[in-house]
Amino acid sequence: MGNKTLAIIKPDAVKRNLIGQIIKEITDAGFKIKAMKMVRLTKDSAGGFYEIHKERPFFNNLIEFMTSGPCVPIVLEKDNAVPAFRKLIGATDPAEADEGTIRKFYAHSKSENVIHGSDSNKNAAIEIAHFFSRMELLENYQEETLNRYRILSER
Repeated sequence: MGNKTLAIIKPDAVKRNLIGQIIKEITDAGFKIKAMKMVRLTKDSAGGFYEIHKERPFFNNLIEFMTSGPCVPIVLEKDNAVPAFRKLIGATDPAEADEGTIRKFYAHSKSENVIHGSDSNKNAAIEIAHFFSRMELLENYQEETLNRYRILSER
């Protein structure tokens, strides 16, 4: 199983100033943040990211929503990251989400559900590459690797 996934704190959560609370929930669940930034998606970027849904009836509304304000993509790491994160965020519809999940607590509707999570390891890799360059990811891993070597050399 993979150990990385992509989360996106969506525009509704950013607008409601929930970034800190949601990140705390994520890190309290044992995820490590490997890369993070705030971006404002263009229609082209959002359309490319959600291309898998292009033929679905909600596609245009989804693009409008995701371009309505800034969002925060985050690369997360944990054993079995994709299923663990999907469990943490809950069902797309907050009315159907389990108690204690991020969407149950923070989301207002199925269409404005505060957070995205990759649905497979394959899609996680594609989605991470949509927002983060290889260099951005390597820089974040380089410091961790150097710290490991320091610890080992001090033994």
